[in-house]
Amino acid sequence: MAYLSSEQHKIVSDAVGEAELQTSGEILTVLADRSDGYSDISLFWATTFAFTVMSVFAFYPEPFLNLWDDISQSWGIDWSIGQIASMTIALGLLTFVAAWGVQLWDPLKFALVPSPIKTSRVHAQAVKHFKVGAERRTHGRTGILIYLSMSEHRAEIVADQPIAEIVAPEIWGEAMADMLAEIKQGHIAEGMAAGVRDVGQVLSEHFPRAEDDENELPDRLIEV
Repeated sequence: MAYLSSEQHKIVSDAVGEAELQTSGEILTVLADRSDGYSDISLFWATTFAFTVMSVFAFYPEPFLNLWDDISQSWGIDWSIGQIASMTIALGLLTFVAAWGVQLWDPLKFALVPSPIKTSRVHAQAVKHFKVGAERRTHGRTGILIYLSMSEHRAEIVADQPIAEIVAPEIWGEAMADMLAEIKQGHIAEGMAAGVRDVGQVLSEHFPRAEDDENELPDRLIEV
């Protein structure tokens, strides 16, 4: 799913190019639709709902059986233990399929994912992209990644070791705040550009641009 047009991509790329004129740091930007499929969370909820329905039926079978009699327009059935067991399993399977199916709707699916799990997986995916695209890929190891995951509504800034040793994580808070303020208004490209400018300002203070500095990472926004 593409979130940005070519013109909006250019807004971010231009911001990266301008920021790197003042620093030897190399800024990589990644925009992701989501950081994980969360199929394990969907499985958890589907299983939980199924066992809950099965448990309720096992303790209070009469309302379910009466409803079945009404639907089937029967005169009342003398349910055997085997039939009740079969009904329990059938209810569990139907509930599992229904619970899994409704979670195919992304808004509900992501609403059911606990916040700490979203945060953890977005961070893990950001680190993965950083290791592939930026870590140890620059002279002096001055790469930094700005990662935005849309479905989870989360962003991460991951820096190479020499940067992380000098710049405390909380310093990136202003960049995060400026970026998210724009994104919450639907201005994704402008938000990422604002984050890039703030990150570039911090990097310029600690890693000023050298005369022989070369552009070692692509300025373009990577959308995945």
